Amino acid sequence: MAPSDNDRQLYELKIFHDVAKALTSTLDLDTILQTIMEKMAAYFEPATWSLVMIDESSQEAYYAASVGKGSESLAALRLSDGATLTEWVIAHGEALVIEDVNADGLIEPDTRSEWFEGICPVVCVPVRTGGKVLGVIQLVNIDMQVYVRSEMLLQTLADYAAIAIENAQAVRRIQELSITDDCTGLYNARHLFTVLSDEVHRSARFGYEFTLLFLDLDHFKRVNDEHGHIVGSKLLAQVGECLRENLRLVDAAFRYGGDEFAILLPQASREAGLRVARRISRMFHHRQWLPDEQFRVDLRASIGIATYPEDAATPQAIVQRADEMMYFVKQAGRDNIAVPGLGIVGLDEDRAAS
Repeated sequence: MAPSDNDRQLYELKIFHDVAKALTSTLDLDTILQTIMEKMAAYFEPATWSLVMIDESSQEAYYAASVGKGSESLAALRLSDGATLTEWVIAHGEALVIEDVNADGLIEPDTRSEWFEGICPVVCVPVRTGGKVLGVIQLVNIDMQVYVRSEMLLQTLADYAAIAIENAQAVRRIQELSITDDCTGLYNARHLFTVLSDEVHRSARFGYEFTLLFLDLDHFKRVNDEHGHIVGSKLLAQVGECLRENLRLVDAAFRYGGDEFAILLPQASREAGLRVARRISRMFHHRQWLPDEQFRVDLRASIGIATYPEDAATPQAIVQRADEMMYFVKQAGRDNIAVPGLGIVGLDEDRAAS
């Protein structure tokens, strides 16, 4: 027996209540989206449903969740103008309803799959806020009568999903601002000690080494004195960019303060850290700094190295030991590398070994 209008309204109210509860009880995006998509799937009972989201940085669409067969076929399905269903919804910001992909003239016949057998309706609803599309909810083989009757419910669930995504993105941006240096785009000193503490615990548990490089730009004050702080800030931003380019994905670079930087190399021995330090020193020697300016800047760096657990065993002690080695280089004439127990090791591996 079909549910009465009153039963259906009560069910929809319960869905709103459950989703609203999820939105107000957690900021975890996965938890909220799971609640929304589960309620939507239970109500509309599609054979396949998926959530496509747009990456905030690259603006590329990707499947964040998919349940049921045929997701790949759905992704390959194209309209007669060449756009995928998702691309059309993102471009127009409107819902796209295809009552039968096998008979609708909007669908490019060559992109139809054997999976779309029989009468196969598809509904694609934008997840949007403030006129901006954040993603697309796709439902395949749903009861069109249920959709027509409850179209507003589906759009409301999509709006709830948009609120969850927008909140999560805002929280992530705030978190990134709290740990990021504005000038260089690197992590800040506060975050260095947080990451170091985690790395000490992880390395102690699994018996790993890691190495910290502490780096100070030589005679950087001259740049500010001769060319001004705006030029100095541009140079610091270029240094941050170059450090990122010369590190592995698992490594992390930090602006410690002023013209001092730290580089964390997880699961890296002293020898591995020394190789990285020499590579960075060569980068300073060969890089053309501030190419858009009418003057030339030759930038060098003094680098100190400390390795866990050989040289120190706590975050503060590791930073202090690497800092001491950096100052040792400063006192010895700058533009070099120092290691505990070895002192100045030289920028060139062959010469240092001879």
